[in-house]
Amino acid sequence: MSKFQIDIDFSNIDLASLETEEDFQREAKTLLPKVLVKLGESVGEKTWDELQQKLQGTGGKLKSSPSEKRKFIQETGRTYQRNASNREKQELEDYIVEQLRQYKL
Repeated sequence: MSKFQIDIDFSNIDLASLETEEDFQREAKTLLPKVLVKLGESVGEKTWDELQQKLQGTGGKLKSSPSEKRKFIQETGRTYQRNASNREKQELEDYIVEQLRQYKL
């Protein structure tokens, strides 16, 4: 079971053109930057929600405006994309290849 739980948009992929391992790898490399941001945004959303719950529990001031939440989530996504380790990138690329294979079936 993969540690990644992310929906990847394959709607713009020409699945018929994916025949060799190199084809799958090339497509995964193309998708990787967007998927990194999406994964980071997912982490950012969970982090935001957890922070809000902790603040609420301690009587702290909530920063719950939709625009602040959106900004936090987007920045977390970009930060994750920039700071992901080579190992994380490779694992995610492998996951994308695996998902492409399943999607093609």
